[in-house]
Amino acid sequence: MMDSIITRVQRQAEERQDELLTLLTDLIAYPTVSPPARNTLKAQRYLEEQLRTSGFETELWEVYPGDPNVTAVKPGTQRDHYQSLLLNGHMDVAEVGDAREWQGDPFKLTMREGRAYGRGTADMKGGLAALLFAVKLLAEAGVELKGDLLFHSVIGEEAGEAGTRACMERGHKADLAVVADTSGLAIQGQGGVITGWVTVQSPVTYHDGMRSRMIHAGGGVQGASAIEKMVKLIAGLQELERHWAVTKAYPGFPAGSNTINPAVIEGGRHAAFVADRCSLWITVHFYPNEDYETVAAEIEEHLLRVAQGDPWLRNHPPTFRWGGRSMIEERGEIFPSLELDTEGEGLKALFASHQEVLGAAPDVGMSPTVTDAGWLGRAGIPTLIYGPGELAQAHSVDESTDWKELVDYAKVMIAFIADWCNRIKPESVHSSLNHFESDVETDEPIQR
Repeated sequence: MMDSIITRVQRQAEERQDELLTLLTDLIAYPTVSPPARNTLKAQRYLEEQLRTSGFETELWEVYPGDPNVTAVKPGTQRDHYQSLLLNGHMDVAEVGDAREWQGDPFKLTMREGRAYGRGTADMKGGLAALLFAVKLLAEAGVELKGDLLFHSVIGEEAGEAGTRACMERGHKADLAVVADTSGLAIQGQGGVITGWVTVQSPVTYHDGMRSRMIHAGGGVQGASAIEKMVKLIAGLQELERHWAVTKAYPGFPAGSNTINPAVIEGGRHAAFVADRCSLWITVHFYPNEDYETVAAEIEEHLLRVAQGDPWLRNHPPTFRWGGRSMIEERGEIFPSLELDTEGEGLKALFASHQEVLGAAPDVGMSPTVTDAGWLGRAGIPTLIYGPGELAQAHSVDESTDWKELVDYAKVMIAFIADWCNRIKPESVHSSLNHFESDVETDEPIQR
């Protein structure tokens, strides 16, 4: 009976594509560019209203002024005993650049040759629109969901801001999460990224005229240029990066994907001074089986050993500042890694839904980029990245996505939501079995 209902709902997804087009058109029209950010309020209110119409209990709450999260739940009819599912996506989009390079208005959806064009079509308002469409059709068809269905529309993913992290800090939980970010309908995990600042600071500031006494025999001034000392630390980072490339690997990643990029250097105060301070901003990519604390500690230990080999740095070692909740506010970000449990019930269920609906198995592997999925996994929620859109289109001029893929994604998620949220929790199965076994062990006859 349920199968026939879901088949009918999926047929409606084909027949009512104009409603998906309207949802995506409306979402694209909101210029939720980050940076500068602080501009998602109207878009989030629109999405919140769509969820309410589909039977969700919603909350819109501020993360930064003008940038709220929307968290919502559609309570299951037997929520204590059936699996819950969290759907996650981000409302912000990448900056446009020079809009004159686009063939049309980046914030006006256009259709050409089976593709939808506009900023966010691939990354990732296409995924948000398709999820809204899927839950709308399920609600209108009266499909019972025995477990909770949660929906998070977050801010800040493009600028490393703490939208999803803030949801996890509020204690949101689920038995499984799907992040609808750009994966081309592949099921993916990811490596991680953390940024950090390495700083060399001299306790004394010297005039440029004192430099000769620092560098020549008998000068007697044990000073140093912080910029020149940072050069030694950069060389040390390159050595560690090469060591990682040789000693670390992870399936699904090309060798040497774990990199340390010296991205920005800031130092000195004026040409008439010896530089008394220098800071290096680095971006570190690490593998799914590593966490950012361990990776940061490994870099610190290595650079402090490098400093021990230099007479001046030995007494004035570098200091470190890692990560942050916002590239905009703090010039720092963290994207935790996410390993896939290939034997997990959630991955197998999503794999089966994709295969049944589309007639072919999905690719399963690792994303070459990072998403908010790591924060969900770090909070103890089994998490899968699975969304429409090609990564090559994300952030691009004339960003677009294949329209059929959006419809296919909605159809897969219709099947998957109905399947997962009507699966009994493992602990409920065990509880029922234990109750049955206790009945068997009694001397009283069991009533049939």
